[in-house]
Amino acid sequence: MSGSAAVLQPEPAPIVACTIARDVSNFDLLIEDMEAELGESWGDLTFDDAAQFLGQPEASALEFVAIAVDSDDEGDLPRISGIVTLCKDMGLKVILITEEISPMALHQLLRLGADDFVPYPLPENALHDAIERLHRAPPPGETPAALHGPSVAKGGNRDGVVIPVHGMAGGVGATTFAVNLAWELATATKKDGPRVCLIDLDFQHGSVATYLDLPRREAVYELLSDTASADPDALTQAMLTFQDRLQVLTAPSEMLPLDIVTPDDIARLVELARATFDFVVIDMPSTVVQWTETVLHAAHVYFVPLELDMRSAQNTLRMIRALKSEELPVEKLRFVLNRAPKFTELSARGRVKRLAESLDIDLEVQLPDGSRQVTQSNDHGLPLAETAGKNPLRREIQKLAKSLHDLNRAAEAAKT
Repeated sequence: MSGSAAVLQPEPAPIVACTIARDVSNFDLLIEDMEAELGESWGDLTFDDAAQFLGQPEASALEFVAIAVDSDDEGDLPRISGIVTLCKDMGLKVILITEEISPMALHQLLRLGADDFVPYPLPENALHDAIERLHRAPPPGETPAALHGPSVAKGGNRDGVVIPVHGMAGGVGATTFAVNLAWELATATKKDGPRVCLIDLDFQHGSVATYLDLPRREAVYELLSDTASADPDALTQAMLTFQDRLQVLTAPSEMLPLDIVTPDDIARLVELARATFDFVVIDMPSTVVQWTETVLHAAHVYFVPLELDMRSAQNTLRMIRALKSEELPVEKLRFVLNRAPKFTELSARGRVKRLAESLDIDLEVQLPDGSRQVTQSNDHGLPLAETAGKNPLRREIQKLAKSLHDLNRAAEAAKT
């Protein structure tokens, strides 16, 4: 009888995935979705247990891991980064489940090689869709079919950080911020600095060329008209060099409709830039178009400049609602308050606090008013660093660029 019972006893389901979290019970929706997708074929690990288990032979049978982190885990980021790196070294797919972590922390984890991420609370079918994307992903080293062509095959081997800048209203300083951030990144070190490009995707009112005193070239339109056959050489030939440090793709010479390019065109363009440069700063149109979603998905950090006024507040609220309604990654947005009041202006500081609370956002970056020097610098076609190095606005952008550069170097060091 005992022998028969042993034969009839079903074998336990093989474990094909696991969650890794400080306490997975904090992510009850993740537990429900994992059970719905995998039944009993998954397990859960704490951060303490993860490194030990991943070093065992049975870990090689895993198809993916879902690493769940929230704001309380940011102090443990080095250990979490080590787990991501270990998973990638083993060839494991990694899905990040993130709840209210800062864009910089998310950026660091994505740079280490995480394959996908999903915000928490999990939108309906979000984990299912992420798992499907993992199954459809090409093997390591193979270019996705949507980006096939001479472009990436002939191109560089970098994995650039994509940093779009999207102003919430006209005149909030988005282009000034994008131009100066790109320049500060390009000059972050005196020697062997990062390769940086600045792309102006505002085809109608783009001012990057004006702010850097560069001509607009017909080659830009030719590149945008045929991205399918473009390669890194075509991209760099369409660009102009500013003071031998910054590569710039200006807006086209003629005013063009924003839908002259498709989401696939923009995806190819951004992927080309990522493969060729260490940092890709994109000056976005304030209008939301079909390919805005494409840039948002490609972005590591999506800067959103606004001002302390009603139009910025209303537009920001509408932007957040639109992204949430489409279940797009709102957590990538990093809000930048331009012309922020000084610390001594107590009543204005109170308005800043109320603005952040009413919109339910964090104003992580607050830039001071650069005064007339900003307009003069833009009119002369030079970054603030070249015309007013001690300007308070320039100094804040310089600090931000340094933090981005240092974070990127740390991520690269962790990967190697």
